[in-house]
Amino acid sequence: MHRQLREEKVFKDPVHNYIHVQDEIIWSLINTTEFQRLRRIRQLGTSYLTFHGAEHSRFSHSLGVYEITRRIISQFEQGKYPDWPRDERLVALCAALLHDLGHGPFSHSIEQAFQMDHEDWTCKILLGDSEVASVLRRLGDDFPAKVASVIRKDYDKPIVVNLVSSPLDADRMDYLLRDAYFTGVNYGTIDMDRILRMLRPFQGRVVVKESGMHAVEDYLMSRYQMYWQVYFHPVTRSSEIILRQILRRAKELYKSGHSFAFLPDPLPGLFKRELTVQEYLLLDEALIQTAFMQWRNEKDDLLSDLCSRFMDRKLYKYVETESLDKEMIGEIRHAFAKVGLNPDYDLEIDFPTDLPYDVFRPDGKFREKQILLLDRQDQLREISEVSDIVRSISGLHRGKFHLYFPDNKLTPVLDKLPQEIADLFQLQT
Repeated sequence: MHRQLREEKVFKDPVHNYIHVQDEIIWSLINTTEFQRLRRIRQLGTSYLTFHGAEHSRFSHSLGVYEITRRIISQFEQGKYPDWPRDERLVALCAALLHDLGHGPFSHSIEQAFQMDHEDWTCKILLGDSEVASVLRRLGDDFPAKVASVIRKDYDKPIVVNLVSSPLDADRMDYLLRDAYFTGVNYGTIDMDRILRMLRPFQGRVVVKESGMHAVEDYLMSRYQMYWQVYFHPVTRSSEIILRQILRRAKELYKSGHSFAFLPDPLPGLFKRELTVQEYLLLDEALIQTAFMQWRNEKDDLLSDLCSRFMDRKLYKYVETESLDKEMIGEIRHAFAKVGLNPDYDLEIDFPTDLPYDVFRPDGKFREKQILLLDRQDQLREISEVSDIVRSISGLHRGKFHLYFPDNKLTPVLDKLPQEIADLFQLQT
């Protein structure tokens, strides 16, 4: 049963100023064990090692996504737009609040290391034996499944999915603003108020009035710049590489029967990929970093070295190169092994790339990935058809190969490498 709070609850927020909670169900969800755990998961993973202010959490981001969604829905309801299904309000608000519930410590790095997906875990939490699930069931036995369906993007009302997951959604708008604020860069400062005023529910989708096109152009350019200046920052990539190597090495040691001096639950289950939902929820960054602190003294020299590097911020150095083919990569790995380096751990080759905005597809296959403009004749056009700015960055790939390595191990043997390879690593050392 849905009830309004007797008195509105308000969170003070550095990005949105205030976050307003009016529904009892939202307040109850915020106070669950599973949602409070998000305070212990950083929004930007290891970016705090590059941008020291980037200590904000998935908790604060999730509140922000909820607030933007609440504002959009409020605008739709005040405008009495017939295309907005008013009975979907709580489904949308709950999905916005809970969309990141399944993130693990250091988010995407741990997902890559153990082939996990945070959306799968989110749905397992929503549909399992959890406080969140019991709160959602107050609105009906089928309500948790509805929220999970929005997060899986297969809900039968795409307009609700659009609010939480689309090229112009509440999630992206909050993380651009929040990440820009906490990293101290200016690229993510978008005119969100203008964008929100221009959003309309139309034909089962969220679209943008054509007069709001310039604010959306600015949003897409901001996203483009944030990827290259923050999310793909080469120093952050270095810390992510070391983090993944620690997890990979620990998993290798566990599978080989290594006797760890310190191995708290639920790490054995993580290494075996046999975690229950309750075990998964024990994973947070405090636990992982405690393990890393202890593993600095582990008998395995490789694991010990990697953990010391991560905890003391002694990251891998890197060099850049415009091109690198498979043959050359094979030669580098062979040369590293020949001089006593471990090419699986002493070398990582990274090519960051992002597609800031999917180009227009006339066949309409990727309509859910398009930002649609609504003109005065109620005709829809994809934004890259109209905007030269969007067209110029649509489908644009850029970036260089980055070769990461431990400088203290490579420098002593650099003169033993073939000249061509030695020259490559001397570019910026």
